[in-house]
Amino acid sequence: MNDNDLTHISSNGEVNMVDVGGKDFTVRTARAYARLRMSAGTLEKLLSSQLKKGDGLAAARVAGILGAKRTSELIPLCHTIPIEKIDISFEKESETTLGIYSFAKCTYKTGIEMEALTAVSVAALTVYDMCKAIDRGMSVEEIKLLEKTGGKTDYHYEG
Repeated sequence: MNDNDLTHISSNGEVNMVDVGGKDFTVRTARAYARLRMSAGTLEKLLSSQLKKGDGLAAARVAGILGAKRTSELIPLCHTIPIEKIDISFEKESETTLGIYSFAKCTYKTGIEMEALTAVSVAALTVYDMCKAIDRGMSVEEIKLLEKTGGKTDYHYEG
């Protein structure tokens, strides 16, 4: 990587918000993923809506959507994006792991990857908050971008 690849650093080494003024509007999408590990009993209570705080997955879904909408307030150099769609879904991966997925879409001059990543991050933290009374040993093990489309390049996670 050379200095020209660091788009958020100015020519004199200062933090810089990228100018997207000259870019074309294109449809852009991103999918992201987070994995949350917890005890089998905690996951069962979460999935069967038996938490004392209420429906943990509903709370996490709404929180993930709100997190995506506020990404530019949380990540200093992100542009405010006109989000057209955010979906959050959950999948039991094993007796002790929950997969959290997001899909984000916009028609804009810059990508929506950070919104998709923020969505799964905030959703995972909300699940932790909803379940912490019964399982403080939960851990967010992985957050990653699965796919991005639109703009100059597409990306598909190969791992």
